[in-house]
Amino acid sequence: MDAITAYFQSLDIMGLLSRIPASVSQGLVWALMALGVYITFRILDVADLSVDGTFSTGGAVTVILIVNGVPAAVAVPIAFVCGLIAGLVTGLLHTRLGIPAILAGILTQYALYSINLAIMGFKANTPVGADKFNSLIISGRNVNMAIVVSLCFVAFIIGLLYWFFGTERGMSIRSTGCNPQMSKAQGININLNKVIGLALSNGLVALSGSLFAQYSGFADVNSGRGAIVIGLAAVIIGEVIGDAILGKRMNFAFRMIFIAVGAIVYYFIYTLVLWLKMDPNMMKLFTSIIVAICLAVPYIKKSRANSFRKAGKNSQGGKQDA
Repeated sequence: MDAITAYFQSLDIMGLLSRIPASVSQGLVWALMALGVYITFRILDVADLSVDGTFSTGGAVTVILIVNGVPAAVAVPIAFVCGLIAGLVTGLLHTRLGIPAILAGILTQYALYSINLAIMGFKANTPVGADKFNSLIISGRNVNMAIVVSLCFVAFIIGLLYWFFGTERGMSIRSTGCNPQMSKAQGININLNKVIGLALSNGLVALSGSLFAQYSGFADVNSGRGAIVIGLAAVIIGEVIGDAILGKRMNFAFRMIFIAVGAIVYYFIYTLVLWLKMDPNMMKLFTSIIVAICLAVPYIKKSRANSFRKAGKNSQGGKQDA
């Protein structure tokens, strides 16, 4: 009992509050990656595992360019294009060579590990010191500025995605993910749409990796490990929160906004776990549990609704027979 009392007394609530801005800024950076995962996971209904490698590619390209004198404002779009190319490769492996999407993503991710090492001169990590090089987003110098910069990126990308998926091409991509057979029957090139969706998704993931490398001050070849799970966690958490608040009013724009909120919530949970002095090595276990619960909640709610509806019909049928 004394040990439990001493444990709770050792927790500093002010320390937790002081960490919230950093959680928000980091969550916004990863929100871009979550939006990329949303495109493949929800819109295209494709399991793309190449994002773990693409995230590191964005960071590696950005850091190497900045170290070699390229302005950060130029390095970031180049990283985005490199992500597009990686997604294009995954899409072509899937559509042109007939490799299942999940295996095509694994092959791309596997190849990107060596490519990322080569980009960084076969070093596992490469620093980009804030005192020597200019970066768009630096957590150590000014967390509030990091929040503003990352928020601007997220708002711009959400607005751009909302516009794009409202165009004819964007609607055909959404149709491809919703019902590929019917889309193909209507003359839509579903293979082209899959390639475009995978390229766009990985471009956003690389963009997130680019900002994260500047945020953390270094690029690491393993920085994207587990990124797909974090992205899924952000998507699922955001959808659960959005559906709970808005219900049927949850349109496409709000869904993307809540995905960004989900990324922030995820990193606040991560901060909370560290504040509670739990072993950070257990975070992957906590993430898996969170994703599993959030995935199960809609299914359980739907099952209960169907069971209640079925019970109601049975009771009505019994009254009519009587």
